[in-house]
Amino acid sequence: MDIEAFDTKLRAVADGGVTSARGFRAAGIHAGFRKNPERADFALVVADEPVSAAGVFTTNRFCAAPVTVCREHLGGASCGSGRVQAIAINSGNANAATGEPGLALAHETCDITSQVVGCAPEEVLVASTGVIGQQMEIAPFETGIPAAYEQLSHEGGSDAARAIMTTDTHPKKFAVSYESGVLDYVGCRFTVGGMCKGSGMIMPNMATMIAVITTDAPVEPATLHTLLKACVDTTFNKVTVDSDTSTNDTCIMLASGAAATDEAPICEGTEAYEELAYAVHVVCEALARAIAGDGEGASRLVTVTVTGAPSDEDADTAARAVANSPLVKTAIAGRDCNWGRIAMALGKCGVAFDQNDVSIDIMDIPVCRDGLTVPFDEDDALRRFEAPEITISADLGAGEGTARVWTCDLTHDYVSINGDYRT
Repeated sequence: MDIEAFDTKLRAVADGGVTSARGFRAAGIHAGFRKNPERADFALVVADEPVSAAGVFTTNRFCAAPVTVCREHLGGASCGSGRVQAIAINSGNANAATGEPGLALAHETCDITSQVVGCAPEEVLVASTGVIGQQMEIAPFETGIPAAYEQLSHEGGSDAARAIMTTDTHPKKFAVSYESGVLDYVGCRFTVGGMCKGSGMIMPNMATMIAVITTDAPVEPATLHTLLKACVDTTFNKVTVDSDTSTNDTCIMLASGAAATDEAPICEGTEAYEELAYAVHVVCEALARAIAGDGEGASRLVTVTVTGAPSDEDADTAARAVANSPLVKTAIAGRDCNWGRIAMALGKCGVAFDQNDVSIDIMDIPVCRDGLTVPFDEDDALRRFEAPEITISADLGAGEGTARVWTCDLTHDYVSINGDYRT
């Protein structure tokens, strides 16, 4: 498929989000998980009927009870797919490190949701975000799930995105649509939309903080899982705010097929699959960048690109070393074009290269060539630091490997937010 030609067919959906695809409704309300009655803390996403579902989750061994339950409902850790009609998400409490009571509560949440929605408990997924190690009460679910169900609408995606926020400063949502260029789906306009939350404790490993992606394209569960995992690996898994992987990382995708009810499911290896995969990638990348740009206390989105590594894996290792370096991140916060800190991070990461072959650019300014300083205009660099996105590029001169990672700067506010997180 000609990606450039297909890219021109993609259209961003105005105010798009998790309900932009046909066949889905959502709501976001205050259910009582948080003390502030003005703050929404519970989101419900419901499909018109059970649909194909796939999930990718944290690898943190302190995984939360909702993650365990979701894996069970999606066929176990080795499967990750099944059929689902509803997703219930609360903020304010992670339901992590809560033992058997936490697992029982997550299962009871599925039971209550299934009774309200009218599906099987196994067709419900749950997710939680917030403080770790605190037991939850079932009461907010008992009243909140029916209340949210009454407010479900196709316009409820914005409220749902707001309800799953923790230290996020704004809701994160995005959607695109495209008309398929494949003969089998002629006249079909497919939509991919989603929402996510994430601001701190962000360096995903096979997932993100919490994300829900939807599409109205027809896809079988196993195929959907293959597609989702590939997209997660190149988007959400390329984000780091503070190098910490959450106990609750969850990324779920639902496919209703409502835009092509009479057509066969999209199969892997076909042009239709490539179309859909690209659209999902665009949505996931937009959401991933939004997470990095909204890192706790952050003032700038930072994109780190490494080329010329011995392999793509080495490039990823090097890019993460730069993106996770507190010295690099604080230099950006201070608007200091200090390329020596970037060189330090590259040199410590364990990737093989010769320093005499390295080139580094900051915001398209050549600052290092062949491992040595290139004179540059400090005033020009200071002006460029006012841009909302800071770019760092490094070529190691040691191969063809490439990688791109998104992060943010590190400010005093990060310490303040996390020092006061429970108080």
